[in-house]
Amino acid sequence: MSIDLAPITRHLRAMYGSRLLVAAVNHFQIFELFKKGPLSFSDLQKKLKLKDRPAYVLIPSLCAMELLAYTPEGTLELTELGTYLSESNPDNLIGYVGLEKDDSGVLEMVTRLKNDGPLDTSEGFSYVKEGEGPSPMDDAEAARFFTLGLAGRARKLSPLVAARLPQSQGHLLDVAGGSGYYTFEWLRLNPGATATLFDRPQVLEVAKELLEEFSTSGKEGADSVKERLTFHPGDMLTDELPETDVLLAASLFHDWPTETCLLLAKRFAAALRPNGEIWVHDTFLHDTLDGPKPATDYSAALFWATKGRIYSRQEHGEWFKSVGLTPLGDAIPTQLEYGLIGARKED
Repeated sequence: MSIDLAPITRHLRAMYGSRLLVAAVNHFQIFELFKKGPLSFSDLQKKLKLKDRPAYVLIPSLCAMELLAYTPEGTLELTELGTYLSESNPDNLIGYVGLEKDDSGVLEMVTRLKNDGPLDTSEGFSYVKEGEGPSPMDDAEAARFFTLGLAGRARKLSPLVAARLPQSQGHLLDVAGGSGYYTFEWLRLNPGATATLFDRPQVLEVAKELLEEFSTSGKEGADSVKERLTFHPGDMLTDELPETDVLLAASLFHDWPTETCLLLAKRFAAALRPNGEIWVHDTFLHDTLDGPKPATDYSAALFWATKGRIYSRQEHGEWFKSVGLTPLGDAIPTQLEYGLIGARKED
């Protein structure tokens, strides 16, 4: 297997985890809240006056840093390491961490935690639309910048993902498919299959260019991909989705809040034919919501840039079951902290 580039993305996203740490110690004084003993997740959230999304970004991150831990009774308590961020420990590092407390990134993270996002959303969010306004991806320049920026990751992961997706002679629907590389590689491995790449119109213009390059790459089967692929412009939140046998949602749910994820799960389930399957390629939190740290750092980065966060496999499974789908087994690892989980629409 080719080298896993996860160390690069870990270093990139660690910045956001660091901002959470400084915010927790010097702006929220979280570790002082445990002076009287353990707290439940909900009690800690109430004391911090945080909405659900920031709470599910901040608290799992502190667990992943091994500063908080769950007791056998399911409450949260300070770890031995965590006590060194409390005034009750005379050898604490509060002042040392506090050297960064006025950093502009830290101050903005505090604002976003308290507000569940930036105060000014007039320019929208990276990748996703805000309310009834236009999507940032409807701007040709922005769509090109983001799609090509994400294309390198997709180019690296797509052969691994395609090899682990169901092999089929049916149809694949790649929703918010971006550069299209996952679809290109899957079609190359499934010569009797067809596919639809669904995304915003300006994103698809970039994908068409990348398809031309892929088709002449010399990879076995690449020259037949173009004739079996349809580009379908639209809005996955409102427009009708084509029927399909396999639906791929790659790095998709993590851009959205829980209520939107439930809506998308319902819409995706409706697009599946009987015995059809949805496959999610993403990074996942532990079901216990206490790590791993690469996932919590990624969640902090997504909290900063989008309307979502990283979710657990269990959370995905609950969405799928709520719309009549049956979750399929454990996650199948790929690379870059990612894995595949699936669910089936029973006949």
